[in-house]
Amino acid sequence: MLNTIFTIIFIFGIYYLIRYRIKLRKAVQLSKDAFYPIKEEEFNSILIPHEWREMEYLSKNTKSYQYVKWGTVVAILLLVILLVIVLLTDVLGTSSFSIVSLFFVIISAIKHRGNLFILANGIIFDSKFYSFSNIKGYEVEKISRWHELYGLDPKVNNGYKFILNIKYKPFSPNFIVVKDHASIEKIVDLLEKEGISGIINEEKPYSTVNTSTNKF
Repeated sequence: MLNTIFTIIFIFGIYYLIRYRIKLRKAVQLSKDAFYPIKEEEFNSILIPHEWREMEYLSKNTKSYQYVKWGTVVAILLLVILLVIVLLTDVLGTSSFSIVSLFFVIISAIKHRGNLFILANGIIFDSKFYSFSNIKGYEVEKISRWHELYGLDPKVNNGYKFILNIKYKPFSPNFIVVKDHASIEKIVDLLEKEGISGIINEEKPYSTVNTSTNKF
């Protein structure tokens, strides 16, 4: 019974890895038609957690893309080996928690650097494309003193945490940090023009009262 359950989990794991790589490849192609960001200063205004490095172009030549490309192959091979060990031995019965933990470590290790691209028909966020109809809204938090991100890096301080909420996803994609007011205002204006509204919490990141607006 345990072997059957693990085999099913294994199949879903392989499906997830292949689907993630396909989505990334699609995002690379679509990002060429993005109208934000396009300038160097616009890329530099976006910081990617948790390295806090400026956002880079989506390209098949980047280290991050190559990591996902070849890392997917390695991860699938490791999962096949892990499945063979589980099916041919009784290791799952004696250390099921360790095996499952190793499985999820392998899956979660294959991840491209975060990013944000606004296109005519949707958004690329965290290296995945979402049409505007699949976007529920956004959240913006000013990273001022006492914010959870304040102090993690000098470039983050007094910037803006930007979260995109996706429909039908219990766990939304990662967040990004936008360095300055002008850049986050530009992003928000572009979203509002597409009918996507959100919550802006500029001064009190832990306040229970937020206001929905399209202006800072």
